[in-house]
Amino acid sequence: MQISRFAETIQIKSDKHVAGVTVTLKLSDCTGTIYFTDLQFQGGDRLTGYTVHTSKMLAKFRENGEAVPPRHYNGVVRTAETVILFNLGKTSAGLDCYIYPMQDMAAGSIELSQGVGAHKVKFLDPVNAGDELALLASARRCLKNGSSARKDGFYQYTAAWDSKHTVKLEERKSARALFEFQEMQEGGDRL
Repeated sequence: MQISRFAETIQIKSDKHVAGVTVTLKLSDCTGTIYFTDLQFQGGDRLTGYTVHTSKMLAKFRENGEAVPPRHYNGVVRTAETVILFNLGKTSAGLDCYIYPMQDMAAGSIELSQGVGAHKVKFLDPVNAGDELALLASARRCLKNGSSARKDGFYQYTAAWDSKHTVKLEERKSARALFEFQEMQEGGDRL
């Protein structure tokens, strides 16, 4: 497989701000598979490095030579709770979050965040009791009852060792919460 990297400089007027950018990938007279993976904008006239995909740097966390199965933590949240997840892996890992409302809740009333509010995500659709909301870092998908759902914010991750996560719901409402992640360590084919 051959990977090509292209860089282009965009000249703008120094007294103007960029309000938007449209990128169109155009191909002709081609066969095979083409992957358009990353697009990066940065100020300055020098190209910086890139970050390889985590699968090239990380491996599943191992104990006694065996890969540790995914970890699961669950609980019940009423209005708001801070949940502490124990990630015994050697580095951060993507976090899959499932929320099961016990009552109907308004659009935008369910939020997840790291620590005291960083890396926040808000579910934008209203939910009914018994719905399943899934925010899947492993698949980069946000789902409501198995179909694509709207969100505003970030996929979640769990930091190595102990990782604090805040779950906020509509006032005096409850939901079951399930967190799942695969502990990771260094050891992919790039390290």
